[in-house]
Amino acid sequence: MTVANHFELLRTDGAARRGQLTTPHGVVRTPAFMPVGTLGAMKSLHWREVRDAGADIVLGNTYHLMLRPGAERIASFGGLQKFTTWNGPMLTDSGGFQVMSLAQLRKVTEQGVTFRSHIDGAKFELTPERAIEIQRLLNSDIAMQLDECVRLPAEHADIDRAMQLSLRWAERCKRAFETAPDGYMLFGIAQGGDVPELRRASAQGLIDIGFHGYAIGGLAVGEPQAVMLAMIEEVVPILPSDRPRYLMGVGTPDDMLEAVARGVDMFDCVMPTRNGRHGMAFTRYGQINMRNARHQDDPRPLDEESTWPAARDYSRAYLHHLVRSGETLGAMLLSEINIAYYQSLMQGIRASIEAGTFEEFRARTRECWARGDIPPR
Repeated sequence: MTVANHFELLRTDGAARRGQLTTPHGVVRTPAFMPVGTLGAMKSLHWREVRDAGADIVLGNTYHLMLRPGAERIASFGGLQKFTTWNGPMLTDSGGFQVMSLAQLRKVTEQGVTFRSHIDGAKFELTPERAIEIQRLLNSDIAMQLDECVRLPAEHADIDRAMQLSLRWAERCKRAFETAPDGYMLFGIAQGGDVPELRRASAQGLIDIGFHGYAIGGLAVGEPQAVMLAMIEEVVPILPSDRPRYLMGVGTPDDMLEAVARGVDMFDCVMPTRNGRHGMAFTRYGQINMRNARHQDDPRPLDEESTWPAARDYSRAYLHHLVRSGETLGAMLLSEINIAYYQSLMQGIRASIEAGTFEEFRARTRECWARGDIPPR
C-alpha cells in the first residue's frame, strides 16, 4: 500500500536539504529543531517563548504521558495540543528510549515491554499497538514506532537482536496506525547501533514496510561523534529522498550542523533547557558557563547582536548572579536564550541552503565557535 507523502523538498545544497512538512496543526520548516516538552511542558519556559523563538514543532513523550496524566485523560481535553495550549505541530516519542534508560524497571519480550513505573512502581505494558493507541489519543501529528534502543558500546548479538525486534515491531505499529485520519504521520526508526551492515539492513527493512518519514535512532547514547556521523552516512543514502529524515535525541549545535551537511532534516534534544538550568548558555560564540567567576563584573550581554531580548538585554554579571544564587529566573532566562539560539541556528541553516551558501555558513559558524567568547574589556 502506498504511503501518503506530506513532505516537500524545496532546495538542496550538496547533501543539505531545505523542505517543509505539512501536518494537521501547521507547516514545519526543515531543517527543524524540536524543543522537548516530555511531560507536555517545556521545563523553565512558557509555550509563548517557544513560539516566539521560532519553533514550528515540539516533542512529547508517550511513556511519561502514559503514566501521568494518562493518555485517555489528555484525549478527553481534545489532545495534547489543546491540553497544553501549544496548538501547533507535535511529534511524540513512542517510549522506546525508556526501554533503554529505565533498564532496571522493564522487561522486553516479543510482545512488548513491561514497565515498573519510576513514579510509584505500578506495572504497565507497552506493546507496539498500545504505543500507537496512546499516540493517537494524544493526537500527535507525527507518531513514532515502538523500538528497542541499545546503549553503546554493546555486543554485536545484542544490537542485532534489538534491531530485528524493532523491525517486527515496526510492522505491527504500521498495522495499528492504518485507521489514523489523513494527514497524520508515522515514522519508522532505523536501529543497528554502531554496526554498518545492521544499520543498512534496518533502513532497508523500514523502507520495505513503508512509512511517512524515517528516523535514525540509537545514536548520541555514549558513542563518539565520529561514530554517530559514520552511521548517518551509512543510513541516509538508503532513505527515500522525498521523505523527512529525523535524527533522534541530537544534540549539540555542532552535531546538528554536521548532520544537516549529511542530509538530515529534523532534530530534538533536551540539551538547551537542561543545560540552561545548570548555568550553561549556547551562543554564536559557543557554549558559555555562566557559573564562572570571570562573568561577575562583566557588563556585556551574552550577545549584543542577538535578536532574542534576554541574550541582548541582561548583563553577564546579572546572569552570573542569578545562576550562582540559585534563582529560578536564571534557569528561565538561560533556557529561553538557548532555545532561541537553536532556532536561530536552524533559521541560518535554512537560509543558507536556500541561497546555495550552506558550506560557507557552516565554515563561518564553526570558525566563530572555535574562536570562542570575546574576553572582557
